[in-house]
Amino acid sequence: MTDHLPIPPIDLDASPAGRILATARELLLRDRYSGLTMGGLAFALGMSKKTLYVHFASKDAIVSAIIEATGATIRRQVGALLAGPEGFPAKLEGLLAIVAAQFGPLTPEFLQDLQRYAPHLYGEIDALKERNIRTLFARLLAIGVEQGMVRADIDPALMVEYWLQIIKGVHDPTVLARTDLTPRAAFEKAVDLFLTGILTPEGRAGRAAGAPAS
Repeated sequence: MTDHLPIPPIDLDASPAGRILATARELLLRDRYSGLTMGGLAFALGMSKKTLYVHFASKDAIVSAIIEATGATIRRQVGALLAGPEGFPAKLEGLLAIVAAQFGPLTPEFLQDLQRYAPHLYGEIDALKERNIRTLFARLLAIGVEQGMVRADIDPALMVEYWLQIIKGVHDPTVLARTDLTPRAAFEKAVDLFLTGILTPEGRAGRAAGAPAS
């Protein structure tokens, strides 16, 4: 499922726990939640299951740690981008590229599997989106308004909440099945529709000028 798209790195250290999470992440994206087992992970790592349990109490604890590390990586990367000297169009495209890269390896089947067998972990992904969108996206919109590229007549808080609901909706496995889109494709199409409404003419021109050639 990930042969055509590379798995983007996330912030993991070189400790035994970090190594466990890195390997588990590869297996999770390849085999989905239902196919990831502690026995298979131990074999892939060349260690005993007992050693695995020294670091993580369960498979769910491992997957939860992967989700948290993914969210922390996005926050670090986007935070650095927003603090940089680039203008709003570059910051916007950079943020979208960072988020799209993390969605790249996912498939509707992966999300459906997680929602079915571990709804609490699927809920953690939604919680990650809420945290990141309410902080990082809100900061980006404020920059856009300040630079005259995002409409100042729209309540920023409403824009953030609206975008959050869009993302949670288009990534629902049922919606992905109906639209026949991957999570990344759904994200990119939703972005285009959303930005059409909130960007000023200057913002749309700036985004078009900074967008990569197709």
